[in-house]
Amino acid sequence: MRPSMRITRARLKRTSALLAAALLGACSMAPKYVQPDSPVPQSWPDGEAYRDTVSAEPRPLTYAEVFADPALQGLIAQALENNRNLRVAAANIAAARAQVKVTRANQFPALATTASATHQETGGGFGLNGWSYALRAGVSNFELDLFGRLKNATAAQVNTALSTEAAARTVQLGLIADIAQGWATYAADRELLRIAEDTARIAGESVRLTRARLEGGIAARSELRQAQQVLETARSDLAAQKTALAQDVNALRLLVGADFDESALPGSITRVNAALAEVPASADTTILLSRPDVLEAEYSLRAANANIGVARAQLFPTISLSALTGFAAQSLSGLFDEASRSTSYGGSGEWSIFNAGGRSANVGVAKAQRDAALAAYEGAIQTAFRETADALADQGTIAERLNAATNFTEVSADNARLVEATYRQGMASSLENLDAQRSLYAARQAEVGMRLARAVNRITLYRVLGGEWVSQPRPDEATN
Repeated sequence: MRPSMRITRARLKRTSALLAAALLGACSMAPKYVQPDSPVPQSWPDGEAYRDTVSAEPRPLTYAEVFADPALQGLIAQALENNRNLRVAAANIAAARAQVKVTRANQFPALATTASATHQETGGGFGLNGWSYALRAGVSNFELDLFGRLKNATAAQVNTALSTEAAARTVQLGLIADIAQGWATYAADRELLRIAEDTARIAGESVRLTRARLEGGIAARSELRQAQQVLETARSDLAAQKTALAQDVNALRLLVGADFDESALPGSITRVNAALAEVPASADTTILLSRPDVLEAEYSLRAANANIGVARAQLFPTISLSALTGFAAQSLSGLFDEASRSTSYGGSGEWSIFNAGGRSANVGVAKAQRDAALAAYEGAIQTAFRETADALADQGTIAERLNAATNFTEVSADNARLVEATYRQGMASSLENLDAQRSLYAARQAEVGMRLARAVNRITLYRVLGGEWVSQPRPDEATN
């Protein structure tokens, strides 16, 4: 390399010193982030509805542990690959991470090179006519982050990206729970379809028997009409359940994001309940702080806090540095001669003395946005507390309600058998027989509804307690 093309060691040291001062001299004008106190009690509500609903040593459960049915696990895995909402969330994460790099790049000097060739002609032969050449490289208009504007802008963008990732985890958590609930709903509708089929068959036999009694002169036409009412009700429910099953499949197909094997869908809600594990809840409500939606709100609060530092820094002067070195000559052959070399260093400062209070107002805007983010964060915690407390209250009594519904079905079935037997012997009226059938039909439907409610309760607890994401590390001061 020719000596004229080398940058001297002294010049390099001066450039390095300027860059070091720029990178290390920044201070932060953002207020120190302080973790807000939780606006909810440290323990869950107490009362008869909450008996045996908390665990002393809970642990986060993966969806495979909560939803033990292999077919359901396969459906969830397929959804995690194909669901379009998850793809949107993944794209949002990628965009947020890229934006962090864009914002962070402003904290570092940008090295650029320029080359030019210019031809000039002036009339009368005055001036320097002909070609001129130039080649320059260096750093221009690099802002010294003395007051932390760029540093806090990067911190705000980092926390915004983390908030986006937490939002994506909320989408994934909701997707898993929605598929499990759709799975359970399909199973319940399958049972309700069988109940409607059984009821329609029994009601048809009752209509046949009542018509025979009417023709024999031992039954009134009103008895036949009442029997036909029960039959048509069952037929209507039968058609409605067929529609519900088709819609359940459509809903699952949308969630999964692709077609799937319908033969793997559950045939009974009893099977679903058997494959759902209990989700333990700790006695300490701080577990809610790790819910993805609460983390999303917290990261948004941290970003808003950093933006106050950005707004405050804009009240102070801006200082920029430039360092350029290069060559300029009238001929291309002489471009790299020693005499053609030129080096320049410089700096500039800018301070807005008067802008009608606009920059001060920006600080007020940033503080107000921080206050709004704080309220949103506290509201997210309160919502999480209410949702979890409701689910725990439901869990605390659902076993009793299901037991009562099961017993009521057994009693109704026995009563229907007894009344039908006496009706066939002519010892009970048609109205008594029809009432017993209606009672049994309603009891069987209610029992299926309670079994579905039990499954939904466990799925809801998985959702409201944050799923496996409660084991993720909490954000620390380093992210601010």
